[in-house]
Amino acid sequence: MKHLSDDEYLYGNEAEQQQEAYENPSIDETLDETDNFEYEDKEHLHQPSKYDIALGKYNTELNDAEVAKQTAQLLEKHLDENNTAEVKKFLFNCIDLTTLKCTDSEESVMKFTERVNDFVDAYPDLKNVAAICVYPNMAEIVNDTLEADDVKIACVSGGFPSSQTFTEVKVAETAMALHTGADEIDIVIPVGKFLSNDYEGMCDEIEELKEVCGEKHLKVILETGALGSASNIKKASILSMYSGADFIKTSTGKERVSATPEAAFVMCKAIKEYFLETGRKVGFKPAGGINTVKDALVYYTIVKEVLGKEWLNNELFRLGTSRLANLLLSEIVGSETKFF
Repeated sequence: MKHLSDDEYLYGNEAEQQQEAYENPSIDETLDETDNFEYEDKEHLHQPSKYDIALGKYNTELNDAEVAKQTAQLLEKHLDENNTAEVKKFLFNCIDLTTLKCTDSEESVMKFTERVNDFVDAYPDLKNVAAICVYPNMAEIVNDTLEADDVKIACVSGGFPSSQTFTEVKVAETAMALHTGADEIDIVIPVGKFLSNDYEGMCDEIEELKEVCGEKHLKVILETGALGSASNIKKASILSMYSGADFIKTSTGKERVSATPEAAFVMCKAIKEYFLETGRKVGFKPAGGINTVKDALVYYTIVKEVLGKEWLNNELFRLGTSRLANLLLSEIVGSETKFF
């Protein structure tokens, strides 16, 4: 009887193993195939996604202090020259006149819309607001009441303002808003997915909602105050446009930090770079915290200097606000006015 060494006991007889492998080549082939599979899988894991490739075309590593400095210099140089009656009239025509309160009712939204109708006769020499922005369940009442020409119906949708609900619910809500009269849809990116680097989850959702909108404008809200840095704002801007956004918008107005000049500067830079890369023009909408005429002039100045005069129309520039209309109107007519 053959006595096995310790090594032979633990690992078997090497010669016998080699003979078995020779007689049964499928064993080696199976091992090789497994090794190749594992190798290929590791290679696949390290390949950049299409979203990484898209972002790689742009400089997304920004310095917050430098962004603040450049924004301040731009405004210091150009803000005062835009403080004119003509600019204020233009800004009035870019307003998405907004009511997004928990107290909104069919009656209150009807009266809100009737004031937009009345503006036509009250101020025949001025262009009206660009749109009325409401919750999705109010689209039908605005559609039934609105008589003013060239005023769109915009609806926040997709689980506004947190975007924390099922994609299927977002799709259904958006489709219902469009069916009952909405011309434009404002959604919020799933901020949590973006901050977790789940770019695929974020972009797939935007693409799906854009598909629902078809030719109707989709405005994508970045909620810039929650993104934490200029670099994140730039990345979210690029990914939103890449996924089909017709506009990118700063904020919901429901977070502690809403629109800021620095965020607007980064977003407009992203829009310009995206246009140069793709040839597609995407609009810009600051919203949230636009409380003074000066605030509106700040965003006008940034758009004018970064994007150029091609963006100075209400097809590519909007202001989301509930209180700015009366303030602008007061300065345009030269006396305090509370029309809306």
